[in-house]
Parts: sequence; structure tokens; C-alpha cells
Amino acid sequence: MKTKASAPPGCEACPVHLAGNLLKRGVDMEDWDFVVALAGNPNTGKSTVFNALTGLRQHTGNWPGKTVARAEGGFGYRDVRYKLIDLPGTYSLLSTSMDEEIARDFLLFGRPDVTVVVVDANRLERNLNLALQVMEITDRVVICLNLMDEARRHGLKVDDRRLARDLGVPVVPTSARYGEGLNELVGAIEEVATGKFVCKPYRIEYLSGALKTAVKQLAAEVEERFPGLPNSRWVALRLLDGDARMRNVVQSGELGELARHVDIVGEPA
Repeated sequence: MKTKASAPPGCEACPVHLAGNLLKRGVDMEDWDFVVALAGNPNTGKSTVFNALTGLRQHTGNWPGKTVARAEGGFGYRDVRYKLIDLPGTYSLLSTSMDEEIARDFLLFGRPDVTVVVVDANRLERNLNLALQVMEITDRVVICLNLMDEARRHGLKVDDRRLARDLGVPVVPTSARYGEGLNELVGAIEEVATGKFVCKPYRIEYLSGALKTAVKQLAAEVEERFPGLPNSRWVALRLLDGDARMRNVVQSGELGELARHVDIVGEPA
């Protein structure tokens, strides 16, 4: 009796095996179950992760009212469909550029079901700045620890389990260009999206008693003016920090329209 040959070591992580067994790339994006945002610094391999998960069937255009390119794709995993939105590469969410403003506004108001932050395993200290800012906005975060092949080549070792414990969110080592870790990445996305894994993101406690009171009071005023606005605390923090863009959209009332518009972008048609 013939028996099925076992897959060679590492084959389970290769793109062909993954696409045929667990991950279905290029699914129809007319309807979906969960929205996943992909964030990260430039040069972290974020586009490679996006292409590896979505395949060639992608939709490209511009963000509404902007000249910045917008890319969307879809993938299926365990009979669940995910819409993946590639946010502009950015070092921060403090809105000093249009790319940062777009990424921040989508995370603030689009409320993706999961945000995957792609970080370079070779430059963790610099990349984790963005990850910590994202975790201030949303609890549902997965860290994609990419470019592990380069880290190994440079003799660097990253304790991903310790990092996951310290950050309170899943951390998945990957080398997206070789398909390494993609199986584990989509598994982590599924667990966070469905609530099987409840994130407890680490947040820096940097507010004094007086500042805490000011943030709470200002957040309440923002909520009163813009009922149902998500992340009013973050808006209050940016106002107190002198963010000119945030101040302008609050004073003009544009904040409410912005929140409604971005939220529609993230919802199924």
C-alpha cells in the first residue's frame, strides 16, 4: 500500500504549501469577515508581507482626497475572509507628514479588526516606536518580526517569546521573501480577530496626576461634541500636545466627518 510522502522540512511554511492548504490568496474583496491593517516603517519588508498574503489579485488606487497610493488585497484562512489594507510606510503616528496622517486616521477611526505592525528584526529599537504608538490606539495588534533571515546572517538573535510577553501581543518571526513564518502569522491574525487571543498591550504610563485629569476632562468634551467618536483619549492627548492638524479638524468640526468617512472605508459595502 502506498503512503503519502511527508513534506520536506520547512515545506509547511513555503508559499505553495501555505496557499494550497491553509491560505487562499486573492479572494474576492466584495465581502469579507475581518479588516486587517498593515503598518510599519519604510524598508521593513511590509510590501513583501502584503504581496505574500494577498497574491497578485490586488486593488490599487489613492486614499480618498489624497495623492498617496492605497493598496488592498484579500486572503482566506480556515474559511474566513480577510481584507488587508496596506497603510503608508511611516515612522510615527504624530502626523508630521501626509503618510503619517493617513495611517493615524485609519487606525483611529477605521477601527480595523487587527493591525499587523511589520518591524525589522535588525532594527528593533527604532521600529518599536511605531508599534508602541499603535498599541496606544488599539488592543488588537500582531507584531510581524520580519527579515529574520538577515538577522541570522548578521548573527543577531531575537527572543520573540520574551518580546511577546513584554509587549502583551503576539510576535511572529518571519522572512516574508521566503514565505517563512506566514503560516504562523495568519494563525495569529485569526486568533486576535476572532478573540481566541486577547491582547493586553503594554502601554507606557507617562501621565502625571494633573495631566491625567486634563486628558480625562478634554476627552469628555471631545466625546460630547462628537458623539460616538472612537479614541477620544488619543485625540485629547494630541490636542494637549499642540497637534495643529488635530486642533484644526476639531475647531472646524471636520473631525466628525473624517471619522465617518474613514470608518466607511473600513466597512464592507
